[in-house]
Amino acid sequence: MKMRLMMALAVLLSACAVSSVPKPQLAKAPATVILISVDGLRPADVNASQMPALSALGRAGVRGTMRPSFPSLTFPNHYTLVTGLRPDHHGVVHNQMFDAQLGEFRTSKASSTGNGAWWGGEPIWVSVIRSGARAFTAFWPGSEAAVEGVRPTRWLTFDAKTSAAQLSAQAHAWLNLPQSERARFITVYFPQVDKASHDFGPDSGEARQARAEVDRAIGAIAADIASYAPEDNYNLVVVSDHGFATVSPGQQISTSTIIPTTLATPISDGQVIGFMPKPGKTEDALRTAKASLKHGTCYAKAELPARWHYGHHPRIPPILCQMDKGWDALFPAVFARIRPFTSRGSHGYDPDLPEMSALFIARGPAFAEHRVLPQFNNVHVYSLLMDVLALPAQANDGNPEVLKAAKADPLK
Repeated sequence: MKMRLMMALAVLLSACAVSSVPKPQLAKAPATVILISVDGLRPADVNASQMPALSALGRAGVRGTMRPSFPSLTFPNHYTLVTGLRPDHHGVVHNQMFDAQLGEFRTSKASSTGNGAWWGGEPIWVSVIRSGARAFTAFWPGSEAAVEGVRPTRWLTFDAKTSAAQLSAQAHAWLNLPQSERARFITVYFPQVDKASHDFGPDSGEARQARAEVDRAIGAIAADIASYAPEDNYNLVVVSDHGFATVSPGQQISTSTIIPTTLATPISDGQVIGFMPKPGKTEDALRTAKASLKHGTCYAKAELPARWHYGHHPRIPPILCQMDKGWDALFPAVFARIRPFTSRGSHGYDPDLPEMSALFIARGPAFAEHRVLPQFNNVHVYSLLMDVLALPAQANDGNPEVLKAAKADPLK
């Protein structure tokens, strides 16, 4: 009996000794980040009913909402996400701009979007390439230009006719290149939700259909990434640039009703309206704007609210008017063409409004699981992505401490 007990104890001790030896961990490859933007996607629409694939990613990984940078427009915020700079610092201060040396900027003009002089700071793809790795971009604002003389390794020129499924197929092709040709950083920009939400309103059937199409496309990209082993270290981040609000029939005005063209020239229209006063007419133009606009607020450039972190860059015009939620001010020629009895959608309203909130989801070996973050400013995303890529961040306006909770536990 005693001999039997001693033998059992020896077996137990042997088992404990074996189990106490840690299992060898496979070394992880340098992280790869796939950054996806769904332009104009409201966080509340990411649910099991409307967007099941994206909703599942968010539940499994990290999810939260972001406060856009001012103005809550597409080009300024996309470029903030990849530089960590507020628009007042990177220079893409609006979708429509004027520069004394460069002239007019319009998002529809390749001479604007492809000119690196408009784009300040150093976007992530430039840092990746300078590190000796590859970066591929599909439609991301700024990626069609040689920024600081550097272009993405591969990039696509924006084509509004490209479907969500075609963008997903392009991502699939890039993710399945031979190992020696793959990128460490990939961006994919989906414009379909924004387009449908503008044209028909964010709660329309057309917008719901666009969300469903984009969800299927992202689901296919996620399935591609899931096919890699954890040690391959592929990480997916999905963001939006802003939310959306409904513009009801009759809630559009002409910019000429704010300031007549005899006093100032409108530089931009929509929700953040910039005016360039005629020589000697600045005070008259500002006085007129403040008295005329009933569904918004007009400011001199120096009077803009401090919380917007906006108003110093020379491309910001001397007078700026912020429309109230659900109201648009359009160039006279555009106003004459609108459909007066239909709802549509807009963004560009005060970034603090809940309707302007943007989406953040992250999934992969670098990120925590089943974690919900409190709302944060989108300027902090850049530092997180550079940390995941193990690259030194350039000078920026974010704080790397803000999103530390998004990272995976290093002991796991």
